[in-house]
Amino acid sequence: MSRFRAAIFDIGGVLTHSPVTRIKEFCREHGIPDEVRVAIFAPEDGPWSRFERSEIPPEGFAELFDRHIAGIDTRATGKYFLEWFFQGFGERPEMVAVVRHLRGRVKLGSITNNVARDEPAHRRTSGIDVHSLFDVVVESAIVGVRKPEPRIYQIACEQLGIEPPEAVFLDDLGANLKGAKALGMHTIKVDETTRAIDELEEALGIPLPRL
Repeated sequence: MSRFRAAIFDIGGVLTHSPVTRIKEFCREHGIPDEVRVAIFAPEDGPWSRFERSEIPPEGFAELFDRHIAGIDTRATGKYFLEWFFQGFGERPEMVAVVRHLRGRVKLGSITNNVARDEPAHRRTSGIDVHSLFDVVVESAIVGVRKPEPRIYQIACEQLGIEPPEAVFLDDLGANLKGAKALGMHTIKVDETTRAIDELEEALGIPLPRL
């Protein structure tokens, strides 16, 4: 019998295609240099991280985006980027099927770095109705902390009624997995989904579907 009582999933890059990859593509297509993209999206105190913690509103992020790209020959603007970003990234049906299969078998949670927007809860996170899939959904834009800050993992475990070593955590980013592992979670990196599903099946001891 598995020691794990819960499976906790990232959304973007696990249940959907990677927003990180899409952001890189957006910047490349719009002539935004890598160093400018990194300055906007990478630092913990940068515009995107602050937006994901709801420290600034959408218009505040858009203004900072525009400041960073000032002087660059591009048709992109902060407002245009947000309109593009909020269109979503397309789900990975094989991973969504795994979550649905696990309902009622283990506790299910999600930890997502997302951003505030004026949409119903079921539309805020990459266009997937995550609240119908998971027992607990922890959104950085609501709780004010983001992965890989330890507190966001602790919030998820507290709401699920488990200790961190009782959870399997899946994410596509190494930094986020490192934060979870430091608390004692069993981590699985989601690159190629078949391998991730194999690892999750082995950890939980539950046969999982493959689409």
